Amino acid sequence: MKFNIMTLFPDMIKQGLGSSIIGKAQEKNLIEIDTINIRDYAYNKHKQVDDYPYGGGAGMVMQPEPIYEAYKAVASKLNNKPRVIYLTPQGKTFNQEMAMELSKEEELIFLCGHYEGIDERVIDMIVTDEVSIGDYILTGGELAVMVMVDAISRLIPDVLSNGVSATTESFDDNLLEYPQYTRPAVFMDKKVPDILLSGHHKNIDQWRREQSLIRTYNKRPDLLEKAELSEKDKKILDKYCKS
Repeated sequence: MKFNIMTLFPDMIKQGLGSSIIGKAQEKNLIEIDTINIRDYAYNKHKQVDDYPYGGGAGMVMQPEPIYEAYKAVASKLNNKPRVIYLTPQGKTFNQEMAMELSKEEELIFLCGHYEGIDERVIDMIVTDEVSIGDYILTGGELAVMVMVDAISRLIPDVLSNGVSATTESFDDNLLEYPQYTRPAVFMDKKVPDILLSGHHKNIDQWRREQSLIRTYNKRPDLLEKAELSEKDKKILDKYCKS
């Protein structure tokens, strides 16, 4: 899968996504991350990409022409018209379901905004998806893009060393992940639950399911409304969570 990221700060993207699991995935050619510097497509000698907003107001607005030219340069190399994702607080909130959907694409283009935003005309012309990573404001779209690329990449086959990991953690089936433990078995008088030391995998799986349900009920009860619960799951919730 290839991520094409249009940005004013390509080095920020490269440094943020060049190490750990995402860096190794690039080394193995499982994913490709290409940064496009929007300033390279500014026609003025100072490489200025912003100007004052029409109608007045604070701050500056990114001009449409450099963004459109950067987009054309990327799109001209592709066989199909890819989805163009603009990171904005006005967009649909990013979640695991969206990450799974986007992980099935062959290529994606991301547009990172800055200043007071981007000229609306170029948004209307090229953007297919407006996405937010939460109800707060960042100085630019780069951090948000890195969050999305990380979440999407780890769902691509072989990116995670343990292929099971991506399907057995928080938000799988709209449930939070069960508690995890490792050695030592006793840490400052706190013991690992006996069931995890039993070697009885059926009972361990049942315990983990119970813990996942209980944790979701206590921490994110809103997720249970979307979860597919069996009758057995409902009995567990009745037993452990509801008075």
